[in-house]
Amino acid sequence: MSNTGRCLFSVLFMLSCANASAQYVWVDEKGVKQFTDTPPPASIASKKILKNQSNSLASKAAEPEAKPTPATLSSRNEDYNKRRVEQAEKDRKAAADQQLADNKKQNCERARSYQQSLDGGSRIVRTDKNGQRNFLDDAERQKESEAVKKHLADC
Repeated sequence: MSNTGRCLFSVLFMLSCANASAQYVWVDEKGVKQFTDTPPPASIASKKILKNQSNSLASKAAEPEAKPTPATLSSRNEDYNKRRVEQAEKDRKAAADQQLADNKKQNCERARSYQQSLDGGSRIVRTDKNGQRNFLDDAERQKESEAVKKHLADC
């Protein structure tokens, strides 16, 4: 037998096997799926018939048409505007977070510098509400040093 004959025979064999498959699937009274090539009895409700010859042909024909509908221009614009607003909100929040981080970094640098001044032993002057200059004594210096250390613990 030539290659063409073998190919033709195999194609015809496959086509005949496709028709021999179960053409009906239904659930009987006991809840068991039944696969047959004959229609189910009339006592079986149509909602219990899972597949029949007409359903299988109709479903195969309907499958190519079941493509999702393309989005309309207005819905695409709404989606775009929504994404743009969300991105702007994220950018604004990121900028605010960056500003807070920069401020915290500057405050920590100032606190470190002040702590060095307190530890260095140089005289530190404060101005009271009357405009008078007052020097910190050792107790006030210790109190300030503890407050600055608490602040530096958060850095």
